[in-house]
Amino acid sequence: MDTIGTISFNELELSSNVIKDLDFHGMETMMPIQQESIPLLLEGSDLIAQAKTGTGKTLAFAVPIVEKVNLEDRFVQALIITPTRELAIQVSGEIKKIGVQKKLKVACVYGGKSIDVQSKSIRGGAQVVVGTPGRMLDMMKRRILDIGRIRMLVLDEADRMLDMGFIDDIMRIIDATPNDRQTMLFSATIDDRVRHFAQKITRDAKHISTGCDELTVEGIEQCYYEIDRQDKLDFFEKVVRMETPESAIIFCNTKRWSETLIKLLKRRGLDAQALHGGMSQAQREKVMDGFRQKKFRYLIATDVAARGLDIDDVSHVFNYDIPQEPSNYVHRIGRTGRAGKKGKAISFIEANEVRSLWDIEHKCQTKIPQARLGVLQYH
Repeated sequence: MDTIGTISFNELELSSNVIKDLDFHGMETMMPIQQESIPLLLEGSDLIAQAKTGTGKTLAFAVPIVEKVNLEDRFVQALIITPTRELAIQVSGEIKKIGVQKKLKVACVYGGKSIDVQSKSIRGGAQVVVGTPGRMLDMMKRRILDIGRIRMLVLDEADRMLDMGFIDDIMRIIDATPNDRQTMLFSATIDDRVRHFAQKITRDAKHISTGCDELTVEGIEQCYYEIDRQDKLDFFEKVVRMETPESAIIFCNTKRWSETLIKLLKRRGLDAQALHGGMSQAQREKVMDGFRQKKFRYLIATDVAARGLDIDDVSHVFNYDIPQEPSNYVHRIGRTGRAGKKGKAISFIEANEVRSLWDIEHKCQTKIPQARLGVLQYH
């Protein structure tokens, strides 16, 4: 496989409009997933790709879609299904970035926002629609969204969509699309369940993998501190101030404790906001936008609330609470060290939680060093 940065987008046979938008946003060289996917997709192949968030997978399907959409056809030509609202917003934003010169019309549809507003963007001639399964089905039933002529279908984070129980909704959507469509499936993991699903919806698909499965934690410096419960908050504050992160996500295991922790941190002068499942979509987006724009440095979240988060430039992840499942640990720390950048993940473990640490190390096939203030040592 080619290494990162060895092939330029200019080496592909892309239109000048797409190249101009890529250049404008500083997207000059391709990442491995893009190098392997884009030529195949430009040729029209179906694709099953294993790549996790942060590897550049969005551009891997966005570039071929923008290139292949016919502007003279004012109907939906590409449909991208995502598991969460946040991912839908992020993906549609990336497509819009590289479709400016081409004047591509992109609609983003998801629950929690007015269906009337989203309907206008579709009826205004959207050629690409990105969204969540539930809202798509709703719009199909209301005859707002017609996908009977689409040419390209993308399922992004397919494993997560299956985990969230969306398979029936997704199949209803797919059944309404043409049989001769081009299908692209991207998934962090390709287990038997995902493989069987992919085989049902693709034809003679090409298979690629970036070598980044769910339990890949390369490029992320990891360590943990073992602490007593009564000293945890004081010790946590000391470590955070010592690390001076540019931006950080702090994970807690429960919504209740995340709400408590934010109050405690604010009292100590740390600029933090919380993200939890009880928030409205408008509240979530306000917090997310503030974090992206660096209006505050610390985002406190639970595993459930963090689903679909896609934020670059997170320098640190702090596990205030160690997760119970090793896979959650990997999903958490994968929020840092994105797209080839370095990141740091620090966990705080009480004596009775050491077994959870061992489970994580076994699953990730790595040894996480124990840290003491000013010292790192392997246990």
